[in-house]
Amino acid sequence: MSFGPSSPSRRALLAAAALLPLAGREAEASAAAPKSAQSYYDRAAKLAGDDPVLRALVKALTPGLGMPTVKPLAPMKTFDDVAVLGTSFVQATALLTSQGIILIDALGSPDDAEKIIVPGLRSVGADPSKIKYVVVAHGHSDHFGGAQFLADQYGARVMMSRADWNLLATERPANAPKRDLEISEGHRLTLGDTTVAFHHTPGHTPGTVSPIFPVRWKGVRHTAMLWGGTAPPAATTDKRTTLSSVLAFASKMRQAGVDVELNNHGGVDNGLARIEELRAGSAGAGNPFVIGRSRTQRFMKVMATMLRGRIVQDQEANGGTSSAAAAAFPGRSTHVCC
Repeated sequence: MSFGPSSPSRRALLAAAALLPLAGREAEASAAAPKSAQSYYDRAAKLAGDDPVLRALVKALTPGLGMPTVKPLAPMKTFDDVAVLGTSFVQATALLTSQGIILIDALGSPDDAEKIIVPGLRSVGADPSKIKYVVVAHGHSDHFGGAQFLADQYGARVMMSRADWNLLATERPANAPKRDLEISEGHRLTLGDTTVAFHHTPGHTPGTVSPIFPVRWKGVRHTAMLWGGTAPPAATTDKRTTLSSVLAFASKMRQAGVDVELNNHGGVDNGLARIEELRAGSAGAGNPFVIGRSRTQRFMKVMATMLRGRIVQDQEANGGTSSAAAAAFPGRSTHVCC
């Protein structure tokens, strides 16, 4: 039997043939996509392997994790030009430039600033009166609480994204700093020999920012990132926003050649243990925060995978398993490298 070029039978066969590759791709994607939140968590654990930094991240992003016990943390220079000050729960990061200090986050209260940040800087050989900028990574009290004290005491300028300044204006929390400088996407702050690039990474809060900046270890230059807000937000839509931020920031990291991973909560990335390695000298000549470009990208991929699991878990809880996989892949064309 033969078909004419315009016969209905021929058109039907051609249409069916055209659909075969699409159907194959959909079937392949369906087979490859995890079917449950646990599948994502398992995938993240496999990506993490035996890497203590990545395993800590998986644990931190696993649902149901309780708040850690807060303990004192002795100040420590983690690089030639970086000091970490705070507690076992939250830390402020001081960038020690040739013209003063850029402080990323300010702990939870004026008392914290006075009794932890100020003496902590002095103990590592830095002068707290040289704090020129206090950068608030996001608008939660454990990050902005000491900012106004430092502004009043030393004339430091306080920086935050517009969205989180607005958040504080709406919520009016205790110890909120007076509105000052706004951080815009791609904003670059130069102080002395250090330039910090800020990127919006909303989700944890509407205006969370994550900086990329140079650091030196034993005189050798590296490029660091500091993820501004790790704990997944409650709302599914905000989790999707966080996932999109992870993917976008991973691309910025790759472009900048980031090989150092930092966080303002050292419990989520094995940072506390790495600080103690440096303190004890057990890291040898190396620096455990210099994890290399590939591992920093894998860090972001593990975070993205865990967030996808959290999104699907929300869908499962609402009886939406049929659309869970789609919900976990916003902007799927965005590439995150590993």
